[in-house]
Amino acid sequence: MPEGDTIHRVAANLRKVLTGQTVTVASHRRELDATALSESPVKAVESRGKHLIIHFDNDFVLHSHLGMTGSWHIYRMTAPWQKPKQQAAAVLETHRWTVVCFTPKLIEIVTARQLARNKYLQKLGPDVLGPPISDEVFLGRIRTQNVVAIGEAIMNQMVICGIGNIYKSETLFLESVSPQTPVKDLSDQQLCEIRNRAVTLMTRNLNKEHRQTRFNTEAGKLWVYGRKNQDCLLCGNAIKMMRQGETARSTYYCDSCQIPDTNNGIATS
Repeated sequence: MPEGDTIHRVAANLRKVLTGQTVTVASHRRELDATALSESPVKAVESRGKHLIIHFDNDFVLHSHLGMTGSWHIYRMTAPWQKPKQQAAAVLETHRWTVVCFTPKLIEIVTARQLARNKYLQKLGPDVLGPPISDEVFLGRIRTQNVVAIGEAIMNQMVICGIGNIYKSETLFLESVSPQTPVKDLSDQQLCEIRNRAVTLMTRNLNKEHRQTRFNTEAGKLWVYGRKNQDCLLCGNAIKMMRQGETARSTYYCDSCQIPDTNNGIATS
């Protein structure tokens, strides 16, 4: 389940094998004309929230959004693939490496000018793993969601991009905030602390293969996500799961520890 930290990590790995290298073969879906990418050096690999963008020297761009099941794989030329070839949406080959995008939610080849005009990308909020987001900018965006539950609002990529189901659930648990709390019922300080916690958790996971939000124990890596009906690690009550928003995204929480009017977060080192 790719989230912002996953995309940053993928971009970093792709840079190592693609930046400055010429793509000698560009295989593609029938509807994706990748001929413009062949014989063109890769200029840069960029992550924006959950979007991964590969820039080529000839001013073309490969833009992907992995969605819930997409992934980028890197293989040596003769190595077997870990997924079926029919699931490959794009295949880029250099003289040493094969880079494959499997089952993305979106993949397209456009010019840099067309990418700059992409209305969805233009509306994206600041990347949680990008330059520090000022209180003024963050509050200005999150307060547009005042009537929305915080569990939906921090998943809104137009507010802040990169946070997915896991970090939403873990962040709100660690800040003792119910995911059902309307944004208007949270103080500016609480909202900024939620942002700070998400930034901290995601930054600490940038170089980890498996996500972790519990850092002082070997017994389990997450507090609530994926632990429906298991005991809360703080109070012992059963963890619950509910669906939120129009897309019914999963939220895990403890309704004993996460009460709407508390100002006390759970400190972790």
